[in-house]
Amino acid sequence: MIKYSEEEGFIEIKGIRFKENYKGSKKLPCVAIGIFSKVLVDNIVKEYNCQEIGWIKNASFNRSVYLLNYEGEEFVFFGAGVGAPVIAADIEELYANGVRKIIIFGSCGVLDSTIEDCTILIPTRAYRDEGTSYHYMKSSKYITLNKKYKKEFKEILKEYNFNYKEGYTWTTDAIYKETRSKIKHFKDLGCICVEMEASAASAVSKYRGMDLFTFFYACDNLDAVKWEERSLNCNVKLDVKSLIAKFAFELALKIKLKKQD
Repeated sequence: MIKYSEEEGFIEIKGIRFKENYKGSKKLPCVAIGIFSKVLVDNIVKEYNCQEIGWIKNASFNRSVYLLNYEGEEFVFFGAGVGAPVIAADIEELYANGVRKIIIFGSCGVLDSTIEDCTILIPTRAYRDEGTSYHYMKSSKYITLNKKYKKEFKEILKEYNFNYKEGYTWTTDAIYKETRSKIKHFKDLGCICVEMEASAASAVSKYRGMDLFTFFYACDNLDAVKWEERSLNCNVKLDVKSLIAKFAFELALKIKLKKQD
């Protein structure tokens, strides 16, 4: 049983660890973009000549945090941690350094075989089959997602004539326990995909009063007799995934410019 509490946690949130030679403000730009794929992150760092300013630290390894310049505006850019507890800690640490609006995206498994590979999926509800969100929000079957910025994001996708689909997502902690019976259960609830972070990321963001927009690109197919990997490998269809990253940057730009109005 998870005991929910509205109290602040006992451990001090110190924020990201900055490089010793970083001379900029430790209050970071208010808009951040996080991507789960390390391959895609590394490509973007090279393409956009991102400045490494520090890292998100944990016991196993560090993930770099960058400043990314897109169309003359500066954003926080980072490799998002995989899994509900990790992405929750990421959001907490970025919040401590001034981030208030965050875009997070990555791959997901599809529960509907008619959804084509690399289609963008915009979740409107996340069913909570993980533990982290229950520490930040009272118990409920699901969390509503993406009330804000969905219209702007869809406009970007239409401009690029890129396929997308809206629907519910199933957030799980256990990728190797996505059983046939569970898949049917969540499909019956209206879920079109499965991933590991959305409900937790949303719960933390709501708790901190942050704006979160999260989306996925369709990869492996669970709506089949046998599991189909499709483009789950990070190196497959990297050109398409790089274009999808640009959509996130375009949305970040809209958010940043709207805030300045």
